[in-house]
Amino acid sequence: MFKLLTILWNSFKMALGELKNNKLRSGLSLLGVTFGIFCVIGVLATVDSLQQKVQGDLKSLGNNSVWLDKWEYGQGGGGSYPWWKYINRPTPKRSEVEMIKERSSLAEYVAHFVSSSATLNYKDFDLSGVSVYGITEDFNKIQTIDIVEGGRYLSEADFKRGTAVAIIGNQVAEDLIGNAQTAAGKEISVNGRRVTVVGVIQKQGQSFVGGFDYDNSVIIAYQFYASMFNVNQGFGGNNLIMIKAKDGIPSSALVEDLRGAMRQIRKLSPTQEDNFALNDINMFSEQADSLFGVVNLAGWVIAGLSLIVGGFGVANIMFVTVRERTSQIGLKKAIGAKRSTILIEFLLESAFLCIIGGLVGLFFVQILALVLSSVLPFPIFIGGRILLTALIICVILGVISGIIPAFIAAKMNPVKAIRTT
Repeated sequence: MFKLLTILWNSFKMALGELKNNKLRSGLSLLGVTFGIFCVIGVLATVDSLQQKVQGDLKSLGNNSVWLDKWEYGQGGGGSYPWWKYINRPTPKRSEVEMIKERSSLAEYVAHFVSSSATLNYKDFDLSGVSVYGITEDFNKIQTIDIVEGGRYLSEADFKRGTAVAIIGNQVAEDLIGNAQTAAGKEISVNGRRVTVVGVIQKQGQSFVGGFDYDNSVIIAYQFYASMFNVNQGFGGNNLIMIKAKDGIPSSALVEDLRGAMRQIRKLSPTQEDNFALNDINMFSEQADSLFGVVNLAGWVIAGLSLIVGGFGVANIMFVTVRERTSQIGLKKAIGAKRSTILIEFLLESAFLCIIGGLVGLFFVQILALVLSSVLPFPIFIGGRILLTALIICVILGVISGIIPAFIAAKMNPVKAIRTT
């Protein structure tokens, strides 16, 4: 163990000495390694951070759930979207929620969701264009809604009686009332109707996958919503039913179960097409994973080219180093140093050179992460897995780059090597 530590320390000192004595040559040779590690860590860190953000946003839509709507999701937009095929389909109805619960054996929770926009008023201040969400009892069992301390979620009595109470988004509370922490208990006006705020939703931040903008919303019970808006039209907003599968049931099985249930509910004959859409939320997660896989691959290709260039640079340093230390190598072998010791010393020195180049790349990635985190709607973090990957790449690259020079050094004739000047 002591011998191994001695070899490691000597190799590390020789790597630092090489950088110190030949700053320009070593710096230029390690530039490829630095840029390659910069690309690897930068791409992996950015993609991982973005992937966690997107997957978190998708999870907030309802994990392992299906959305019943008249619109098909994920078919692209613009002129290619066959909107004329779906526009005349019937919108989901509140009565269908109970029918789905009765007919579906795989559904755990079923919730109706409708939305419109409204103008809010508090004292003398108006806030227009705010989304108003009407929901049923199971909504918070499918969606994740956290309430700021001091407030509460809608109660069972609120849903049954259609009580004039609401929970509001964090941004709405800040803009309308001035403080999200003290908004609970305040009375506001929603399109002229007096409503008591019973809770404020924890700040959500910008979502990359659409869904619900909870920060700029007002959530009320479906019964109260129906007394204010036309629930069959939704005023151009959303009108859908969310269904979450039971534990252990894949969403794909739930889709087929719901298809049979909905065809019965809407009394469709075997020859008639579905007049509803069953949108599997897990599908978006799989599509996101595929996209990130392509981005990761592109990053690895760019990084790989840079690392190849860096590897040639490190190999060049090691060839020059072996030539400069020929007499020292001969002297070591003359006093008993084994071939394996010489080989390991040069391989470790090559690996340490790559690690030093990688640390410089990591330093620049950390600066980039701080800059991007300040401008992007999600933080960039460099996880331990990414750092370990970068270290392994540096060691492997160092060993590959230094293997030929190290073998040359290990096989030197000590007598000839000592005579070399």
